Amino acid sequence: MIASTQTNHPLASVKNGSPQAAIDAACARLKSAGLRITQPRVAILQALIKRSAPASIEQIHGDLSDAACDLVTVYRCLAAFQEVGLVRLCYFHNGTSLYQINLDNESPYHVVSKDTNEVEELDAENSAELRSLMNRIEEKLKARGFTEVSHLVEFFAQKPKTREGVAPAMPATTSVPNRQSAPVIHTP
Repeated sequence: MIASTQTNHPLASVKNGSPQAAIDAACARLKSAGLRITQPRVAILQALIKRSAPASIEQIHGDLSDAACDLVTVYRCLAAFQEVGLVRLCYFHNGTSLYQINLDNESPYHVVSKDTNEVEELDAENSAELRSLMNRIEEKLKARGFTEVSHLVEFFAQKPKTREGVAPAMPATTSVPNRQSAPVIHTP
């Protein structure tokens, strides 16, 4: 376990081919929010940036080297990242919470396969249309006096079947652990 200590050059430990611009942008967001740039935070950001789909805390922790940080540190860092809008929390039908990096402040919308628990981003055209509609609704709520308005939209569906009975491949997917009895939680 490593203590969360501030590094003199937080990007010196960035390895494994993570896009440097994404790490720089994420660190800048942390700094502007008043959060320190620590080695565990950089390692967690690196793991999030390497993933193209949402991941559970356990999956993110598994992506880290053994010396990077413990599971509690991952929980705390992801909570801090969520608070400043650097990650998006997704709740899926089986109750699993997943996290995805959010560098551009545009939350992606997902389709979750009910039979395989694979996650796929909604196509660009439908995402743009849905984002536009959700922004209009949020603006109307703000005009009515609501503050800190946000939304959460996830789609759940059966994967389409092909003639051979095999579903077509889904790009940018992740498997979600199956927890049958877990409740569905919908809080932004």
